[in-house]
Amino acid sequence: MKRNHHSKEFENQALIKVRERGDKSVRTVAQELNMPEGTLRKWISKSNQKDSLTTPAATLPVDVAAASWSPAQRLLALNETHALTGPDLHAWCREKGLFEHQLKVWREAFCTPAAQHTRESSAALRELQAKNDKLQRELNRKEKALTEAAALLVLQKKYQTLWEGEEK
Repeated sequence: MKRNHHSKEFENQALIKVRERGDKSVRTVAQELNMPEGTLRKWISKSNQKDSLTTPAATLPVDVAAASWSPAQRLLALNETHALTGPDLHAWCREKGLFEHQLKVWREAFCTPAAQHTRESSAALRELQAKNDKLQRELNRKEKALTEAAALLVLQKKYQTLWEGEEK
């Protein structure tokens, strides 16, 4: 298998092309660059990790999709847009590559009381406990049936051995 060693310049240009690909897939960009898709994805992953380590959480990313923003970055966006309305808000969203509905969803998630989360989690916990209890009962029933079947097999072997001994 032949390995291609690409220069850093090529890697950087490939990453720029991927970030500006529009509606093209990563596979399509990799084919255009005549390189393996896995290598390109590895470069993207490495670049994203490096960006997340070097970019402080208190700054808003420029070339990263809003869905992958950290909670601290989302909070910062909410703080910056809190007083904005109308055209100012739309201009800010265009500049940052966001939609207004994303900010609303983030605000709702941030402002949801913790008590509601605990009620939901306790209900989920009760449901899981009930399921666990049901599975435990089923497991115990099957263990008893297996024990009974094993005892019957032992008795059957003893019975056969007993009758074989009398035939001789």
